[in-house]
Amino acid sequence: MATHTGHTSTLSRIGLNSIVAFGFGAVFVLVGMAGFTVSGGHSAAGHEGGELLGLFQVNVLHNVVHLAVGAVMLGAAVAGTRAARATNILVGAVYLLLAVVGLLILGDNPANIIALNAADNGLHAVLGLALLGVGVAADRR
Repeated sequence: MATHTGHTSTLSRIGLNSIVAFGFGAVFVLVGMAGFTVSGGHSAAGHEGGELLGLFQVNVLHNVVHLAVGAVMLGAAVAGTRAARATNILVGAVYLLLAVVGLLILGDNPANIIALNAADNGLHAVLGLALLGVGVAADRR
């Protein structure tokens, strides 16, 4: 027989947006650090980069962006559900926009300074939809 003590569970108190922001933020930081293992020998900013996981091109600037996004998301997760929700919505929208812009500047385009390729664009679209979806749908009060 379950008893009710009047306390909310830690999971519901933290909020899904905080959990998602923390998880995605940690992954972004790890990916940013891992990118430095393959980006040597390439321009710090340019349309070519090393292949992370044999699929995603990254250069130093791309790695720094991953680290910065990860740090912002981790900070928002720790700051609370409202900050995490706003950050998930903002980062999700930016990543969706980046997926669209990435389609326009693939390859040798001089505007492609973070070595975007088709795999990056697909991943950015999925990340954007996931973050925006959680941000909009979860923890509404």
